[in-house]
Amino acid sequence: MRDSTFLTLEAAIADEHFPEVDLMLRRGRHIGRDDGTAYDYLADAQALLEGFYRRFGCELVQQSDGYFYLLPSGDRLGRRQLSSGEMLVGQTLALLYLDPATLQHGGLVAREALLGRLSGLVGAEILVRTLSPRKRKYDERVAAETVRAQVGEALRRLADLGFVDVLDEARLRLRPALMRFAEPVRGLGDRGAALERLVARGEVLLGDASGGDEPGAEEDAAPDEEPAR
Repeated sequence: MRDSTFLTLEAAIADEHFPEVDLMLRRGRHIGRDDGTAYDYLADAQALLEGFYRRFGCELVQQSDGYFYLLPSGDRLGRRQLSSGEMLVGQTLALLYLDPATLQHGGLVAREALLGRLSGLVGAEILVRTLSPRKRKYDERVAAETVRAQVGEALRRLADLGFVDVLDEARLRLRPALMRFAEPVRGLGDRGAALERLVARGEVLLGDASGGDEPGAEEDAAPDEEPAR
């Protein structure tokens, strides 16, 4: 671990970056290198802030993929699980992130590519029921519109948590934090193929993902999430 420019916890907390970074972490956001000075601040103050957050029942986690998040070990900060639909979208984005073609395009993918991959993984009817569990009837005429709207909502939530950047109506930028969705297959040779099999069977959890929110319930702090599927 590199030497910190902060000699004390008080100095780290007094830094101008602390209030914003602290709020981001408590809301469940994953802070990566793309976040610029917020990431640099965390990397610098990490050793001091780890003990600070333990007092709140959280671990400040740094992943080798290049991002930080808070992992709650208790209920003091509260947890918010991702819904089944949000988990499904996140898992599919992780598959796209692992695709070599995505790397060739600088992490950019078309929203249509996401929609196509989702339909191909689980089928149109199951996709609609996962994204809109309260719908009792499957109506092909409105299915495509329903899926597009619900995926848009899921993307907004995942963007708030630092998993993806929504650039415009057509394009997304995938962020390294999506690898939290691939935790169950970490260490396997072909992670993409292994993750795809799990997603198709509806068996993937967000592992130790989070910062207060978790996949599977609903409220504030990040994914430590476990899907409700």
